[in-house]
Amino acid sequence: MGRYGWLAGLMVLTSALAAEPLHIGFGTHKPPYVFEGEARGLEYDLVAAAAREAGFTLHAHYAPMERLHLALRRGDLDGIATTNPHSGIPAHYSATYIHYHNAAVALSSRGYRINSIDDLAGYSVSTFQRARYLLGPQFQAMAAANPRYREEAQQINRNRLLYSGRVEVVVGDPRILGYFNREVAGQVDTRQALTWYQVLPATPYSVGFRLDKQRARFDRGLAAIRASGEYLRIEQRYADY
Repeated sequence: MGRYGWLAGLMVLTSALAAEPLHIGFGTHKPPYVFEGEARGLEYDLVAAAAREAGFTLHAHYAPMERLHLALRRGDLDGIATTNPHSGIPAHYSATYIHYHNAAVALSSRGYRINSIDDLAGYSVSTFQRARYLLGPQFQAMAAANPRYREEAQQINRNRLLYSGRVEVVVGDPRILGYFNREVAGQVDTRQALTWYQVLPATPYSVGFRLDKQRARFDRGLAAIRASGEYLRIEQRYADY
């Protein structure tokens, strides 16, 4: 009787562990990485798969990056995605689960010569929230020295600003900017030629957790989906975006 009672207790404990909720904050709509409110996207799917493998039930919360970092600091969320140790927020950071390939871009008609991050200090620049931290110390120094630097809560606004000529340079991931072109095509002339300036290194992103034990479980889940091939299959689903 005691043995069966122990087994029943173990089954209940295992079931409870598998159903443990994990509240993770994701940024606002930024296809193909996050389709806000649709429970899909390259980044969303990777985080969800690693969390599921670790025995969590993912609950996604969407908000601008400034609000997400504040929520993590206050303990309102278990963790936030698309962050890294440069964020300025104390957290337990997971292994890197994705890289963004941010670059600077301007209308080709302007004929700018941009060869380094430091060169951006001479232009009006629009980028995403928290970029001044997440893109590293050199970018942070440029942002601090540039009175015409701004960050957008809604990333689609960068497309409008770029094509309307209201900012000179936008910094972002080409896949996000390319996706949003179809959504702003009726508002601005997206047929204008662009010049890309590859002055930033790839940006590694982690999930920042409040609790180290959650971080450790997530890292094991991430390693498992890499080993099983699920990580690659998720990447392939979004290869055409």
